[in-house]
Amino acid sequence: FTISGMDGWIFNLHKEDALSTYRCITKHKYSGETRQSNGARLSVSDPAESIPTMLDSFQSREVRAGRLVELPCIASGYPNPAIRWLKDGRPLPADGRWAKRITGLSIADLRVEDSGTYICEVTNTFGSAEVTGTLTVIDPLRVTLTPKKLKTGIGSTVILSCALSGSPEYVIRWYRNTDLVVVDDFISIRGISNETLLITAAQKSHSGAYQCFATRKSQTAQDFSIITLEDGTPRIVSSFSEKVVNPGEQFSLMCAAKGAPPPTVTWALDDEPIPRDNGHRTNQYTMSDGTTVSHMNVTSPQIKDGGVYRCTARNSVGSAEYQARINVRGPPSIRAMKNITAVAGRDTFINCRVIGYPYYSIKWYKDSLLLPDNHRQVVFENGTLKLMDVQKGMDEGEYLCSVLIQPQLSISQSVHVTVKVPPLIQPFEFPPASIGQLLYIPCVVSSGDMPIHITWRKDGHVILSGSGVTIESKEFMSSLQISSVSLKHNGNYTCIASNAAATVSRERQLIVRVPPRFVVQPNNQDGIYGKAGVLNCSVDGYPPPKVMWKHAKGSGNPQQYHPIPLTGRIQILPNSSLLIRHVLEEDIGYYLCQASNGVGTDISKSMFLTVKIPAMITSHPNTTIAIKGQSKELNCTARGERPIIIRWEKGDTVIDPDRNMRYAITTKDNGDEVISTLKLKPADRGDSVFFSCHAINSYGEDRGLIQLTVQEPPDPPELEIREVKARSMNLRWTQRFDGNSIITGFDIEYKNKSDSWDFKQSTRNISPTINQANIVDLHPASVYSIRMYSFNKIGRSEPSKELTISTEEAAPDGPPMDVTLQPMTSQSIQVTWKAPKKELQNGVIRGYQIGYRENSPGSNGQYSIVEMKATGDSEVYTLDNLKKFAQYGVVVQAFNRAGTGPSSSEINATTLEDVPSQPPENVRAISITSDVAVISWSEPPRSTLNGVLKGYRVIFWSLYMDGEWGEMQNITTTRERVELRGMEKFTNYSVQVLAYTQAGDGVRSSVLYIQTKEDIPGPPAGIKAVPSSASSVVVSWLPPAKPNGIIRKYTIFCSSPGSGEYETSPDQLFYRIAHLNRGQQYMLWVAAVTSAGRGNISEKVTIEPAGKAPAKIISFGGTVTTPWMKDVRLPCNSVGEPVPAIKWTKDSEDSAIPVTVDGHRLIQANGTLVLRSVKAEDSGYYTCTATNTWGFDTIIINLLVQVPPDQPRLTVSKTSASSITLAWIPGDNGGSSIRGFVLQYSVDNSEEWKDVFISSSERSFKLESLKCGTWYKVKLAAKNSVGAGRISEIIEAKTHGREPSFSKDQHLFTHINSTHARLNLQGWSSGGCPITAIVLEYRPKGNWGWQSLRTNSSGEVFLTELREATWYELRMKACNSAGCGNESTQFATLDYDGSTIPPIKSAQGEGDDVKKLFTIACPIILATLGVALLFIIRKKRKEKRLKRLRCQGMWWVSWAQTSKPCYGKSSELQLLPTGDDKATIPVTDTEFSQAVNPQSFCTGVSLHHPALIQNTGPLIDMSDIRPGTNPVSRKSVKSAHSTRNRYSSQWTLTKCQASTPARTLTSDWRTVGSQHGITVTESDSYSASLSQDTDKGRNSMVSTESASSTYEELARAYEHAKLEEQLQHAKFEITECFISDSSSDQMTTGTTDNADSMTSMSTPSEPGICRFTASPPKPQDSERGKSVAVPIPHRPDSHEPCPVVPPREASIRSLARGYHPPARHLTLDPTAKPPGLPPPSSSSSSSTTLPQRTLPMPTAASTAPAPAPMSTSGAGRAQKQGAGAYSKSYTLV
Repeated sequence: FTISGMDGWIFNLHKEDALSTYRCITKHKYSGETRQSNGARLSVSDPAESIPTMLDSFQSREVRAGRLVELPCIASGYPNPAIRWLKDGRPLPADGRWAKRITGLSIADLRVEDSGTYICEVTNTFGSAEVTGTLTVIDPLRVTLTPKKLKTGIGSTVILSCALSGSPEYVIRWYRNTDLVVVDDFISIRGISNETLLITAAQKSHSGAYQCFATRKSQTAQDFSIITLEDGTPRIVSSFSEKVVNPGEQFSLMCAAKGAPPPTVTWALDDEPIPRDNGHRTNQYTMSDGTTVSHMNVTSPQIKDGGVYRCTARNSVGSAEYQARINVRGPPSIRAMKNITAVAGRDTFINCRVIGYPYYSIKWYKDSLLLPDNHRQVVFENGTLKLMDVQKGMDEGEYLCSVLIQPQLSISQSVHVTVKVPPLIQPFEFPPASIGQLLYIPCVVSSGDMPIHITWRKDGHVILSGSGVTIESKEFMSSLQISSVSLKHNGNYTCIASNAAATVSRERQLIVRVPPRFVVQPNNQDGIYGKAGVLNCSVDGYPPPKVMWKHAKGSGNPQQYHPIPLTGRIQILPNSSLLIRHVLEEDIGYYLCQASNGVGTDISKSMFLTVKIPAMITSHPNTTIAIKGQSKELNCTARGERPIIIRWEKGDTVIDPDRNMRYAITTKDNGDEVISTLKLKPADRGDSVFFSCHAINSYGEDRGLIQLTVQEPPDPPELEIREVKARSMNLRWTQRFDGNSIITGFDIEYKNKSDSWDFKQSTRNISPTINQANIVDLHPASVYSIRMYSFNKIGRSEPSKELTISTEEAAPDGPPMDVTLQPMTSQSIQVTWKAPKKELQNGVIRGYQIGYRENSPGSNGQYSIVEMKATGDSEVYTLDNLKKFAQYGVVVQAFNRAGTGPSSSEINATTLEDVPSQPPENVRAISITSDVAVISWSEPPRSTLNGVLKGYRVIFWSLYMDGEWGEMQNITTTRERVELRGMEKFTNYSVQVLAYTQAGDGVRSSVLYIQTKEDIPGPPAGIKAVPSSASSVVVSWLPPAKPNGIIRKYTIFCSSPGSGEYETSPDQLFYRIAHLNRGQQYMLWVAAVTSAGRGNISEKVTIEPAGKAPAKIISFGGTVTTPWMKDVRLPCNSVGEPVPAIKWTKDSEDSAIPVTVDGHRLIQANGTLVLRSVKAEDSGYYTCTATNTWGFDTIIINLLVQVPPDQPRLTVSKTSASSITLAWIPGDNGGSSIRGFVLQYSVDNSEEWKDVFISSSERSFKLESLKCGTWYKVKLAAKNSVGAGRISEIIEAKTHGREPSFSKDQHLFTHINSTHARLNLQGWSSGGCPITAIVLEYRPKGNWGWQSLRTNSSGEVFLTELREATWYELRMKACNSAGCGNESTQFATLDYDGSTIPPIKSAQGEGDDVKKLFTIACPIILATLGVALLFIIRKKRKEKRLKRLRCQGMWWVSWAQTSKPCYGKSSELQLLPTGDDKATIPVTDTEFSQAVNPQSFCTGVSLHHPALIQNTGPLIDMSDIRPGTNPVSRKSVKSAHSTRNRYSSQWTLTKCQASTPARTLTSDWRTVGSQHGITVTESDSYSASLSQDTDKGRNSMVSTESASSTYEELARAYEHAKLEEQLQHAKFEITECFISDSSSDQMTTGTTDNADSMTSMSTPSEPGICRFTASPPKPQDSERGKSVAVPIPHRPDSHEPCPVVPPREASIRSLARGYHPPARHLTLDPTAKPPGLPPPSSSSSSSTTLPQRTLPMPTAASTAPAPAPMSTSGAGRAQKQGAGAYSKSYTLV
């Protein structure tokens, strides 16, 4: 059976098909109502031979693209005909969309190219037939409306375009707000297909949603657009201002306006359009936001171009304007002014057209009265007169503009103003009107200038007389007359009156009323029960009538009508008809339709509704149950209009008891009902379908559906295994047929494969809602058999098919035990645990997974997992890089080859507190008074506190005008605000705020600068008054020590006998007071003045003029501090008669040296001493003496020169895998407070340094985010106000971690066959640093080429494509940031049959090994021979130098015994760098003791030689020592860096000799010529004096600032060597020596162990030696080497020659060391005070005496150490440096 369209077809007809009855059933798509046709039967006869005959065909079809179409082609004939399809005369293409069916050709997913002519040919042996049809495939309609959204102004033009695609021959309709668009004066529809909508002069009412609908037959498509119309009146948004220009000076005016549509801007000058010419150019453009910008450019303005410029912006909606005056300089005049017409009631502007500039004023007059003279008149400054609310009688007339161009001269022009009055329409109204009435409406103008023109409009259109409408107009009145009012007269009427002044209008609405009438009257009609019925009734009228329906029950005459309640079943349709959705029997009766609208009388009409009952099934069972094999009866009861026919169907087949003997049908009447019974004998599984009983009469049909369910035991389920694990398996089953009864449960049975089912285990009564189950408690690696049953209430099924499975190995069943957490740092937690219980491990534990997560609020709760290999029964792991002060939960899991076991219970621990990582926020500082400031801030983000906030610390320090910093102070508080009191007045302060926790201080905030307010100044710091003549005195003073503000002036007071005040500028610090009386005493004092007022007065001095004026200095002495390399002025102003002579001297030791004038020093005429580019040696006491014939005067100035700070002593305090913590002790600050530190660091093998800036208060720093297991170089320099100081020694430190290593306990190969090898790389240990790569290289043994494989995983790796039965060499390299580890091994693949092979033994392989050994051994042997040869050469040189030095030593013994100093008159010491000889000459203790006189005394000399940081080449060569390493073992690695360390020390030399006074050694710098001649080129001095503190030592040293090349450094190195060689039998100390971290730590411990850290500063071959080396000239500087400056000694008063030994090096051997409490430089004097030395001065009487401990020399001269004196300044500085100072004693050899 096949249904094609509306037809049903039966193919392959049989005679049994004639026994059935056939009906067509239809179903309503929306209401669900079904209707059935009458029955029909077939008449089937035997087939007869015939030609094909077409039964169904087609001619043309039109279908949308993308749909399915079937082209019918059905033919009859015998034999059955064959069918062939053609398209456009060709066979159909091969396409899956085409399908040939019995009923025709089906085409799916239609395309346009499928259009064409289709032919269906049918053929059999007796003939053929064909049918031809046309298929047209059309695209669906698509509509696009543009623009989609438009916002524009009222009055603009709107264009909407509707673009269509798809099928042709469409129709377009336009809608606005769902209403059809009607064409009028504003709206027009254009285009061939009406695709364009045009709105001209758009009004506000045109806004809305516009839709374009396109229709073609059944297709419809639409698109919409939103149009918004706004008030687009232009407005000026930017304009120009008034200005004055010179003739010829170009100017430009700009005016910007907005509006909708965009306006056009025009320009006018004094109300006249500006002509376009070369001198006046305009341009205009529109910006993206709709703003119109216009420029008026006047290139060469003349006087006539001045005046009031106006820009006017206009569009279709309105206009706006702006004006301003532009004055062009020149003689003023007034342009001719045109008369003005003004409109009454509006504002009017009158411009006085003045040109030229300047002028004094512009005034307006009317009737000789100066304006304004009332409140409606305004005169602007630019000369514009504004008349507001113009009145005809008062404001009309002559106006005079008068311009005053000179004080007594004015010009004027007059203008006449005419006032026009606009019309005024009296109000009028339309009375209520009915059809046929007469109507008369007058429109009267009550005021306005004549003539007045009056017109009428209706709905915007002009009304013309005619069609019953008459308009009569008179001089000031017009009337509208309608002779017979009708509905067409409804609308809005407008009366418009206009004259020369304005146009006005008034609008009113006319409404015409019509009584109701019937358009469609109700009539009697029938309704079918249960169906929908409509009672027709339609009326019209105006206002629209209201319709009411009423109902009277019964079929007799209606007695009383009742309103019908409107419910969901009964509704009134929009046309007033009554809709009954489902007609019921109680709806029988009369219905009345009544209409009214308040006009006339109501109308009504009645009708009668009759209800017919269709056939209905009233009783039948919906569902019923039968048991398979038993009988079953089905009953069905029907009622309705007779006759009623009842038919039974099974599914869709009519039951015929005559053909199927299992069914029997009986029917009987029971009153108004009919009962039919169907009996089944017996019931079968096939009867489990829907049975239906059909009741049919003339008014309808009804059907009752009965679902019969035949129940039986279920079929067995289909069982499948989803997953098998070690101790469980997962089953899933599908229940195919449940026997039409609910499954009540399942039984699962399983047993060992080898057992019988008698020993089965069962899982019974499994819930029927479950289709899968897990069988647990199985044994790993076992084989099981499984089967299953299902149950329903009828019985049990047969068993299912038996399945066999095998279980797998098991993962651990127990968690790790005894898990504990221990916080280690603020970012690490140590986890310890033990392995799971043995019985729960289920295999070998391979490793552990540690899961950790942050449990703080806001965390995501996800675990982070790290994995480690198992090492034993107890494990330890440290979690790094955690958040600070955060709570973490940790779990641990064990895993083996089968998987991961259960995790331990989560244990929580909190990382330790740390300092806050961010400073407080919103730090603010406010100066309240001159000594009070308020600092406020807010708490740092909670996430950055890293602990419990304990409080805040405010750090602040003052910044003085000279660049110095004041003492750093801090205040601790728990609040977020602090008040700083007692601050210095008018002083700059730097403020920082930090938060601190239990762990310490956090990050400081950025420096905030604040200045306290001004206050009255303090008294001047000093005052002097000296007589300058018989009638005058000079008073001088010093500025206040605390100016407390900016000094504005000084006031000098003079008293007795008269009082006077004098003022000077703040820059003048002296004043001459004249006209005084000789012999009269005067009292003088001075006060400074700031903006806050006059300050405290100075001390009062008394002075009297004198006839004699002895020399007096009015300048003041004191201390002057300055940075080095600056020019300094030391003032010495004097008075006296005659003019005093000025002399400057500088104190040096015990004498005063006159200051000589040279390029460095200059004495000016006023006595001021100018020192240029001051250096450290310029520090000292300077004395100025003024002298004349009457006396002299003296002042002393102490000059302190500030230098860059000394190098810090840097050490490493702590290291970790990713950080290095450094600590340091600052060096001397150079006389200026340290501003901060610069820390530089780089990777060991790199010279790329990174900088870190550190606060001056810090003494430690943590370098973080470093590479694991890596060496780093670090150096540090301090910075003060002068600049950056010398860099510290470079120290090196290594972060924790090492290169990877392979554990021999791990099995490398887990599987090997003939072609593959599986490697387990878990044996690689990371060494504490993550492994980044593992490289495998392998080759067959005996081959040279390697195959490589790279992996990042430490799991399993496969080596593939190996040769069978072959030995392989394998080498592995695993790398991390600390380095690479190597491992090598051998393995053999199996033979083809799986057997192993023996090891390889071949002569060729042995030869290869010997060859490799020889290749490696040759370089080693050559290197050993080279080292031995070098050692022999060095030994020979040492022997020669030792012999030469012993000769010299004998001479020094004789010199010491005679106590005669050996000085040569003209001895020459030529020191030239020759070669690389760095041999050290050792001297025994015996030799040393022979050169010491027991009766001699020792004097201390100090030598301080700082290295020049900016130059290359070291002064000291030391081994590059890392902390905790052997210097010898690393020497070879660090040889490339052995010359980088810079060194500076102060040496205290103790020279032992006879009783001779202390001497000063001086040397000149000379140049060695080519013929060894001596030429003096430059002179400098070197002095060795008694031991001093570091600062004074600097003053006595050779100036390092003058050394600007490597050669001068070379000369200084030789100067050291020379001095030490000449005093080689003297004892001296190194009082300060910064070498490396390890040596510094040991030197400060105070130990006296001889095996001390001096090895850290020695060479590998000579431990305990500290060596000086000098760098020779570079090869390219060989010419410069000829003029190397070398020191030549001069010894006065001696003519005995001295032996000259060219020293290459000076070496010292460590004898002992001592630790000193805070004393930085001490001189050890083991004997009594030497005679001949001057006694200590009063200034040193309070010197601090500190104990010192040293090891005595093994000679007779060794005595107990005596306390050494130390100056007060030295002690103070030592206390400031802290307890880190130390000293170490050495002996010169």
